[in-house]
Amino acid sequence: MSAAVLSFSIIEARTSKPKLRLQTSVGENMAGAAEPQKRQSGRPFPPSARGPPPPPRPRFEPVDREKTCPLLLRVFTKPQIGGHHSKEDFAVRGKEPKDEVQIYTWKDATLRELTDLVKEVAPAARRRDARLSFAFVYPDKNGRFVVREVGKTFSYGNVRRLDDSKTLGELSFEIGDYLDVAIMSAELSSVR
Repeated sequence: MSAAVLSFSIIEARTSKPKLRLQTSVGENMAGAAEPQKRQSGRPFPPSARGPPPPPRPRFEPVDREKTCPLLLRVFTKPQIGGHHSKEDFAVRGKEPKDEVQIYTWKDATLRELTDLVKEVAPAARRRDARLSFAFVYPDKNGRFVVREVGKTFSYGNVRRLDDSKTLGELSFEIGDYLDVAIMSAELSSVR
């Protein structure tokens, strides 16, 4: 329900009886379309916080892997305490971290698929208690790198997370972004 303020004005006709006319503060133009409500200063009010919920986020369309060329995904793993590589580790082109794996994949690859691929090349990711944290590394509009965490998985699928089924496309991956994977486990965090 809109919070329209109603006001009445008296219209005087040539007759002796005055008539009432209804006006709303939302205002309607001659065509009947509602105009946005405005403050006394003339600026419109911000949109109402209440309203219909936003439309559901569209699912990323699956890729026909037989007909679509895969993309090269540069994956950097870090099996140490402290999480992801810092953005300074990517600041100089050609001097990225050395623990790199290059994977050919598609934008509909899930974090579970990437977890299984990382387990093939990183021994720390094969531990039963290993957790993998994924982050995209990309330049911002000023050219400085940003590290943005996008999901976490467990090394073994007996414990499922909601992030397992997220695809690169759903997470707003763009071709050219790097993937940084922090491998964490109870044993690695107890070693100092």
